[in-house]
Amino acid sequence: MKRLQEETHAYISQYKEGYFKPLTLVARLAEEVGELAREVNHQFGEKPKKPGEPPGDIALELADILFIVVCFANSLGIDLDEAWDRMMEKYRTRDKNRWTPITAESE
Repeated sequence: MKRLQEETHAYISQYKEGYFKPLTLVARLAEEVGELAREVNHQFGEKPKKPGEPPGDIALELADILFIVVCFANSLGIDLDEAWDRMMEKYRTRDKNRWTPITAESE
């Protein structure tokens, strides 16, 4: 995550405008999630693309979302590596007994 945060900061720092405000970043995140949802719906859902409409790229849509998340974190001074570690610890403890573990015996 550190590399992503540094690369994003180097890119954004080239421009006087800098990072968008938090509310704008949330709106941008919602916009990008909507684009991902549209593409997932086209590829896996009930809504086919219009004839002649170019194929979409789910990987690129996910990367767009990640870029906005990294911008958001950078704008608020959040270390995503540290936040990720805290989040994973939360899942490891909270959900420890929620799911059936894969073991040699259960395979």
